[in-house]
Amino acid sequence: MLCKGGDVKPPTVFLGEMTNRELELFLEKHDTVLIPTGSTEQHGPHSPLCTDVLIPQEISRRVAEKINAVVAPPLHYALSYPHKGFAGAFYLRIETFMAVVKDLCIAFAQSGFRRIVFVNGHFDNTFALAYGCAMAAEEMPAGTRAFPINYWDALTPEQASQYISLEKGMHANEGEVSAVLAINPDLVDMEQANAEFPNFPDYKGPSGPAHTAFFLTAPGTVWRITESGTWGDAREATVEKGEQFLEWGVQSVLTLLEDIDRTFEQLPKR
Repeated sequence: MLCKGGDVKPPTVFLGEMTNRELELFLEKHDTVLIPTGSTEQHGPHSPLCTDVLIPQEISRRVAEKINAVVAPPLHYALSYPHKGFAGAFYLRIETFMAVVKDLCIAFAQSGFRRIVFVNGHFDNTFALAYGCAMAAEEMPAGTRAFPINYWDALTPEQASQYISLEKGMHANEGEVSAVLAINPDLVDMEQANAEFPNFPDYKGPSGPAHTAFFLTAPGTVWRITESGTWGDAREATVEKGEQFLEWGVQSVLTLLEDIDRTFEQLPKR
C-alpha cells in the first residue's frame, strides 16, 4: 500500500485510519474492537471538554497493541445530565444513547467483530451502556459478546486512592488532569487549575449508592454543588502522575478483559 509520494502506509490500530482492505485482512485473524466512550462536558476551568474521551482512547490504543484489537472512533456525546447548567454540557437523551449503543453493536457484529468492548471513561454512561448492549444481544450472531467496562474498575484500592477517590476527587481532579497532561499537555491550562471539594456528609455505609442516587437521578447536580465544576485538586497534576495513571488504567482494562473472558468461557451454556 503506497501513500502519496510513494511512501508505504504505516499500520495503525485506529479503525478510522484503516482502509477497507486493511480491515478485511484484520478480520481474517482477529475479532476485537475497542470503542472508547466518554462525554463532552466541562472539566473545570483548566481541562478540556473531551477529557473523558481522551483518557479511554489513549488507554484503548495501548491495550489494542497488546491484544490484537482495533480502536474505533470514540463516542463523544453520551450522558452528562449532572453537568446541566454549565456552558460545557452536551449530551444525548438516555433512550437515544442506548439506541446508538445497540445499533453500533449490531453494525460491528455484521462487519465481523465478535468481541465488542465499550471502554468507558465517564461513569454516568455505565448502566445505559450495559443495557444498550443487552438490547442488541438477540440481533447479533451467536457467540458475539458486546459489553462495557470502566477503565478504572480493576485498579487496586491503593491505586484508586491516589487518583480517583473521595479524598482525591472524581472529576477534573489530579488523576484526570495528569492523564490529559501525559496525552497532550497543550490541552490543559495549569494556570487555571484549582481545587474544590463538595461538602458531602459523613457516610455510614459506602458512598457509591448515595452518589448514584444523588448524581444520576436529576439534572444539574454537579452544577449545584460546585462553583467551578472541579471535584478534587487539579493543581497537583503532573505528566509523570498521568503516565502512571494511564499505565494503571491499561493494566486494569487487561485484567477486566481476562476476567470477563474467563467468565463467559467457564460458566455453563444452555
